[in-house]
Amino acid sequence: MNFRQIEYILAVARFKSFGKAAEHCFVTQSTLSTMVNRLEQELDIQIFDRKTKPVSVTFEGQQLLQQFQVIHKEVNQLDEMTQNLKGSRSGTLHIGIIPTIAPFLFPTILNDFSQTYPHITFQISEIPTQKIIHALKNRDIDVGIVSIPLKTDDLEEIHLYDESFLLYDAGSTKHKQKVEIESIDVNRLWLLEEGHCLKDQVEQICGLRQKKRIHSNLIYQSGTIPTLLKLVEHNQGLTLLPYLSSLELNDNQKKQLRYFQAPVPARQIGLVVHKHFVKKELLQKLAKTIKNKVQPHLELGIKHQTFDPLPN
Repeated sequence: MNFRQIEYILAVARFKSFGKAAEHCFVTQSTLSTMVNRLEQELDIQIFDRKTKPVSVTFEGQQLLQQFQVIHKEVNQLDEMTQNLKGSRSGTLHIGIIPTIAPFLFPTILNDFSQTYPHITFQISEIPTQKIIHALKNRDIDVGIVSIPLKTDDLEEIHLYDESFLLYDAGSTKHKQKVEIESIDVNRLWLLEEGHCLKDQVEQICGLRQKKRIHSNLIYQSGTIPTLLKLVEHNQGLTLLPYLSSLELNDNQKKQLRYFQAPVPARQIGLVVHKHFVKKELLQKLAKTIKNKVQPHLELGIKHQTFDPLPN
């Protein structure tokens, strides 16, 4: 048994196909199939049922897969630790980030960070919070950028910044300079789909599940802020936007923005990693880069208001 065979078996289990697993592992299907067969013969256990479509894992194979996954994670962790001890600045850093942050954060930091670490490949995925948590626990990604705290076992958090919310009102022609949370017309409020932390936070502010009544025959799940804004504008509705997203609005849209009276709702943004993540130096550099790039923008917002993070 060798580590390469374990990687091949995990790939077949993941893709349920020898052909797709071979493509993922950058080997021929015959090579991968031969290596898997050899291990099955060595163990005298059939791991895969090749007669089913797609390929399935046998009962005995399921028991082995659990241990293979543990071995795979431990070996990768050992390799990361070795590279870190040698001061290596190469390899891949897979970052998962929620969609309400990604478009407004990464354009400001990725170029600088990729130039500082030219031998590291940065792989970025926009995914909802719960999928980030799952991927971090399974070690499928290295770093998550989400709204914290998550209060999740096995994960560690690094606070980056606090970001206030603004009210975007596309339906009213008479606006107060600042508004109170209690004055929000929840029947005109549009939200992001389930699984996005922004939706959860907005509902926490307004108690929307109990209050909203109109549009009961219309359910539209928007996954991005630009799409959400189009819906709000078309229906003369309103929504809450994180401050950084407001910087991307055009001049006409910015006229629809309103600040909140204190206490102003806000979210905390942070880096999240598995507790066994070993590239601590790289993580600290990433945190510092994000803070340095974001803070000047946030300070402009602070000039207009004082805000406190949402209670959890």
